[in-house]
Amino acid sequence: MAETVRKVDYFYITAPNKPGEGAKVLAAFRDAGINLLAFSGFPQGQRAQIDFVPEDTAAFKLAARKAKLKLSGRKTCFLIQGEDRPGAIAYLIGKLAAVNINVTALDAIGAVEGRYGAILWVKPEFVRKTAKALGCA
Repeated sequence: MAETVRKVDYFYITAPNKPGEGAKVLAAFRDAGINLLAFSGFPQGQRAQIDFVPEDTAAFKLAARKAKLKLSGRKTCFLIQGEDRPGAIAYLIGKLAAVNINVTALDAIGAVEGRYGAILWVKPEFVRKTAKALGCA
């Protein structure tokens, strides 16, 4: 089975880098019934950056507004899902290297029943070229 690669919207917030901040933000989205396709958080100086890939962008933005969260503007990343096998990510990264695209960030994880998922970020000027190289719309 081949990978499925989708261009998806993502947003981020910055928050204090202290225990409970991520839980508070995630609870607000949970309580609003928001499904996240992906979530990532990491320290950024004395603060933390929290990235969200929502299933429904409009509902996500409304829930963020109600929770008084200051979202970044809409950005684009790639959600990759496929059959797990040795070299699955290496194959995709090789496709990007072949057309001279530098990956900004990538998070991948194996899942149950031989599946894997990944989130891939490139600079905005490379989104269209990345989509073409990875065969997504």
